[in-house]
Amino acid sequence: MGIDTTPIDRAPELVLATDLDGTFLGGNEPQRRALYDELLDRADEVMLVFVTGRDLDFIADLVSQPGMPRPDMIIGDVGTTVVHGHDFSPVEEVQSWIDRRWDDSNEMVLDLLRDEPGLELQPIMGSRRVSYYYDPTTLQRSTIAKVEDAGLDVIISAGVFLDVLPKGIAKGPTLLRVIDAFELSDERVLVAGDTLNDLSLFHTGLQGVAVGNSEPGLVDAIADLPTVHHSELPGCAGITDAIDHFGFFARTA
Repeated sequence: MGIDTTPIDRAPELVLATDLDGTFLGGNEPQRRALYDELLDRADEVMLVFVTGRDLDFIADLVSQPGMPRPDMIIGDVGTTVVHGHDFSPVEEVQSWIDRRWDDSNEMVLDLLRDEPGLELQPIMGSRRVSYYYDPTTLQRSTIAKVEDAGLDVIISAGVFLDVLPKGIAKGPTLLRVIDAFELSDERVLVAGDTLNDLSLFHTGLQGVAVGNSEPGLVDAIADLPTVHHSELPGCAGITDAIDHFGFFARTA
């Protein structure tokens, strides 16, 4: 069930590149069902891309659930893992670019941040990032500076998550690489998110939606971006609202 063809096989009417938690998994059950059913009905017209901080094990369990559309592409681990949705095989052209930038830095980051205050290592992380929970009352600016001085990037979001990533790698830059690799039209892409780790999606200049339950920090950061629709509706309802706002599908009365 779901969208199962590789994206290079067709020119989609809509490329929906969406965060999961709070966005594609947000809203109430009728709102989720309405969007999922439309995506399933329009499988030949839509390329679905999950762009998430979640790992592949979580996504594999998610797409096994009845009625869940299967993505064509998965950008996981905050933009550091890129696989085809139908078999989870790596998108080598993009993945190798990320691997070169990370250069097996996991142990270096763990050593660098081992005794830093306000950090607790997350139990699950990808092989091209190191992820922590952080305490905003005790995290030091010098901690972030240490990572940046080592040639890596830091993304903090939702007042609790801190990810150390390869320099220049995040959800947005990786999505742009995927768009280029598969020669997709920028005009057919809609990005969707709700927290600061989605900020780079909106900085791509692609059409986007900040769903109604978005983190205040994200709303403030993208307030002046002309390509972003600020929906009043949460999660999936916000995505459906944006599909209508940007006119991706012709609706019948």
